[in-house]
Amino acid sequence: MTEPADTDDGVGGFCRLRFDIGYDGTDFAGWARQVGQRTVCEELETRLSTVLRVPVRLTVAGRTDSGVHATGQVAHAVVPRMALATRSIGGDPSTLVGRLSKMCPDDVRVKSVEIVPDDFDARFSALRRHYRYRLTDARFGAEPTQARTTADWRRPLDVDAMNAASAVLIGLHDFAAFCRRREGATTIRDLQRFSWTRDPDDGVLVGQVTADAFCWSMVRSLVGAVATVGDGRRDVEWCAALLGESERSAKVPVAQARGLSLVGVDYPPYSELSARNEITRDVRESTGGCCGG
Repeated sequence: MTEPADTDDGVGGFCRLRFDIGYDGTDFAGWARQVGQRTVCEELETRLSTVLRVPVRLTVAGRTDSGVHATGQVAHAVVPRMALATRSIGGDPSTLVGRLSKMCPDDVRVKSVEIVPDDFDARFSALRRHYRYRLTDARFGAEPTQARTTADWRRPLDVDAMNAASAVLIGLHDFAAFCRRREGATTIRDLQRFSWTRDPDDGVLVGQVTADAFCWSMVRSLVGAVATVGDGRRDVEWCAALLGESERSAKVPVAQARGLSLVGVDYPPYSELSARNEITRDVRESTGGCCGG
């Protein structure tokens, strides 16, 4: 769907809203709308359309897969200014936070809403996305109170070996071996951070993963690859050699979705939004687009 231009329509014009969102992805079939499936996008669009009394369509920073969580998801929508002028909203979009908290189910929340410049685009303006992965190698698996957000690995893991394997993957590379291919889409990404620590309190391994963008299933495949190094079945050289593959490698296991959370998205200053959008769109057009958030 093409967004309306953020211009005057004779009754107040349109404005662009930014939504900061969190959700537990366990019971969702991912972000994107799917026929017959419960999705984050559909839950939020339905409730926003109800409270604003106009159709609302969200553009998101990262289209998370089924079972993946978020504490720092970002989306935007263009709505008529008159939709914010009702008595209950009073022109202040931040009041939507309270309204939506009463309407949304417990596993999804809009944490902030603000008017942003016309050039802001949740997807194309983004500089980088940050993910966190929680993984336990305890013999009994994840603590029951953390099981929805912590994946399990049934072999002991060496954090130093995982960090060594992660380090060789950092940089601008073709991550085809780690991505589910989408026709015409690039698998070249700039992986800017990939590191692991073990929580001294509960022993859970926490991975921090940052890139300009991610291909479909890329983070979970990266985790699966370095975990096989961490449990001693593969070595660092094997992990590095995967960067030379031209297609998805069947040797790379895909880690469980439940351990993964989108925790943040970085954007440039407002004055640089237009330039950032042009750069991103040029890349997408020249390489066939993005495999996924």
